[in-house]
Amino acid sequence: MIAPDARLAPGVRVGPGAVIEDGVEIGAGSAIGAHAVILRGVRLGERNTVHPHAVLGGVPQDLGYDPARRGQVLIGDDNVFREGVTVSRPTLDGGTTRIGSGCYLMTHSHVGHDCTVGDRVVMANGCALGGHVQLQSGVFLGGGAMVHQYCRVGSLAMVGGLCGVVMDVLPFSLVAGTHARHYRLNLVGLRRAGVAPPALRVLSAAFRRLRSRQPIDDLPDTPQMALLREWLAVPCPRGIAGFAGRRLAAREGGDD
Repeated sequence: MIAPDARLAPGVRVGPGAVIEDGVEIGAGSAIGAHAVILRGVRLGERNTVHPHAVLGGVPQDLGYDPARRGQVLIGDDNVFREGVTVSRPTLDGGTTRIGSGCYLMTHSHVGHDCTVGDRVVMANGCALGGHVQLQSGVFLGGGAMVHQYCRVGSLAMVGGLCGVVMDVLPFSLVAGTHARHYRLNLVGLRRAGVAPPALRVLSAAFRRLRSRQPIDDLPDTPQMALLREWLAVPCPRGIAGFAGRRLAAREGGDD
C-alpha cells in the first residue's frame, strides 16, 4: 500500500502488505520487506534493507507528544533493519531522529525519539535506546543492552549484552555489567577499525590518566585523541560510566 505522494527511486522493491505513507522518500536500490511500515516524515537513503514487520517513523513513546508536531526521521545509506525493528519520530516540532550509514539493527531493537545514531553502529537483538540518546560511529551494543535517555555512547565503544547504560560511555571503551562499568579499551573494535599500535598506546595512557584524575592535554595528538578531547569538552550531566559519576576534564582546571 503505497501512498500517491511517496517518492520511491527507480529499482526500489516493496514486498506484499508493506505500508508506505505520504511524503516518504526511499533511495535507489532499497528493499522494503513484507508488512514493513514506513510512516510520514521518513527519508531513507540508498541501498537500505528493511525486513518484514519493521516500523520506521512511528509515534514517539512519550506521554506528552502532540500529534500536530512535525519532525523527520533521516536515514543514510546501506543500513539493515531486521525484523521488528522500531524507529520513532522526534517529539520536537521540526526535530530529527537521525541514523547514519552502514548500520545493522538486529531483530526487535528500538531507536527512540530524537536519537542520533552515527555510522557503522551495530545494535544486537533486543537493544533499546531511550529518547535523545547519542551513539557515535562504530558503537556496538550487545544483545538486550538498554541506554537511558539523554546518554551518550562514544565512538568505537562496546557495550556488553544485558547491560544497562545510565551514564555516558567514553569513546573507545568496553563497558559491561547490570549497570555499565568501564573495564578497559575496546581493543578488538579499535584494531578492526585500523587504529595502529602507536595510537593505541596513546589511548591507553589517556585512559590511565583519566582514571587517576590527571590531565591528558600534553599527550600526542592523534585522530583518536582529538575525538576524545572533543567528547570530554561536552558536559556529562549524568556522569560517565565506570568513573563513579565524576565529571572528567580534558585539561587542567576543568570542572570536577
